[in-house]
Amino acid sequence: MTTSLRHMPGWAKAVTAVAVVLAVLFAGFRLSVLPGVEGLFGTRTHDRSGPALLKSIRDMSRYQAASGNFQVVVDLEKDTRFLPDAIRGTRTLYVGAGTVDAYVDLGHLGEDAVVVDSDRTTATLRLPDARLGTPALDPGRSYAVSKQRGLLDRLGDFFSDNPDSEKAVQKLAVRHIAAAAKESGLTARAERNTTDMLRGLLHSLGFTRVHVTYGR
Repeated sequence: MTTSLRHMPGWAKAVTAVAVVLAVLFAGFRLSVLPGVEGLFGTRTHDRSGPALLKSIRDMSRYQAASGNFQVVVDLEKDTRFLPDAIRGTRTLYVGAGTVDAYVDLGHLGEDAVVVDSDRTTATLRLPDARLGTPALDPGRSYAVSKQRGLLDRLGDFFSDNPDSEKAVQKLAVRHIAAAAKESGLTARAERNTTDMLRGLLHSLGFTRVHVTYGR
């Protein structure tokens, strides 16, 4: 075998070397997907992450008055003109779950935001409208149901780690959750909860009448 390789042309040696490398790569890939192989060879996971570092502290002036849980099924398909989906194209079915908080900003109230009568029995508060926070996707409850990829896309995934498709469905899930939160009445619920909180607080301080309005 050694003698035959020695007398082979240069291009033949190069082809042989590439074939050997590809065979090793595909053999490793096949072993990695076989069930029970990791347990057979005793694969272990080591967490060598460094300690978490505190980067900054920010004072909060928002009253988080309500929180909504949402779930959306994203069906995202991308194709290429003049090529069948079996050759070039992707379709991902993804379940996205996340939360959206509704809050009232109490940090920028002017002097006229709170009016108290001379007897200190009636208080009138004028607050800004409740707003929605940024949707937070929960990775523990979000998952891909199925992924269909064309031949060229599967080859691209094999030779490179491309998370763009996963990010695309996650961004789309966040967008749909944000739209659902706007139609859910979450801000109205937050304003009612804020009103109840302030009334309870001021009643404990001796106020008998508390009026809360929104829309500053």
